[in-house]
This record gives sequence, structure tokens and C-alpha cells, in this order.
Amino acid sequence: MSAFLRLPPRIKVLEALGAISDGRIEVLNDKEAIVRSSDGTRTYRVYLDVSRREVDSTDNGTVHRGYIGYPIITFLMIKGLLPINKELMESLKGIPWKKLNEKYKNYAKVMETVIRDRGLNEDAVNKYIDQVMAVLRRMNLKRVQRYNEVTEE
Repeated sequence: MSAFLRLPPRIKVLEALGAISDGRIEVLNDKEAIVRSSDGTRTYRVYLDVSRREVDSTDNGTVHRGYIGYPIITFLMIKGLLPINKELMESLKGIPWKKLNEKYKNYAKVMETVIRDRGLNEDAVNKYIDQVMAVLRRMNLKRVQRYNEVTEE
């Protein structure tokens, strides 16, 4: 079974950058990685075959919502296939994404809170997200189910 994945909510780009900043990705081999959730309670398996534009991940966004989940974005960044803003990445260290998402239940509100609390330049953040989204759009990734289990996000 395969289906093309939609672009993710914009905040997922920041969550991916935060995962790298926090050291929450473990690359297993050229095509597989494990990403830990921000609260450390979950691990997501990620599969990526760039030449075939095929991906899979056990995160909720990829499995149930049909978009490119942040664990996939994280792996793409680590592999150098998506741009990384190092200054922004350092600013996103230690953010409890899961806790904030559960508290506000609104991605725009969480993004607004993070930008405000970390003293970030909103225009610069949005410009960076736009760059990442443009590359993701061109990638046209499809999900090919490799994993049977699902880890709720």
C-alpha cells in the first residue's frame, strides 16, 4: 500500500529542528532511523528511500493524518536533504513540544508561544519554514508501509 503524503503543519518543521537540537535522532543505517519524542516516552521508526521517494514512520501524523511527520523531516534534515538553520535550531533546544501541543490543542498557538517565549524573529522563522516546505513539496514523497506498529504522537 502506498499513498502520497501531504505537506505537514508548519510547526512540524520546528519540531524536527528541535529533535536534532536535543539529540533525539539515532541513525541506524542509510535508510532507517529512530526519533524519540520530546518527552522521551515514545520512539518513532523512520524509513527513507530517497531514490524512490518512499518513506514511512510510526508517528501519528504520517500513519493517521497522511502528512509528512516530523520524524521523517528530522531524518531528511540529518541526511542533508532539507536545509537546517543552525541558529534557529539552537533556539529550539529543550522545548516540550508534546506538552505544548496537548495544552493548547492548536499548532498556530503553540508556534506563537514558542516564537514569543524564545524571543525569535517571526519573519525569519516563517521564511525558513517556507524554504523547507518548498523542498518537501518538490520531493513528492509517498508512504510505503514498512512498519506494522504505530506509536501515537
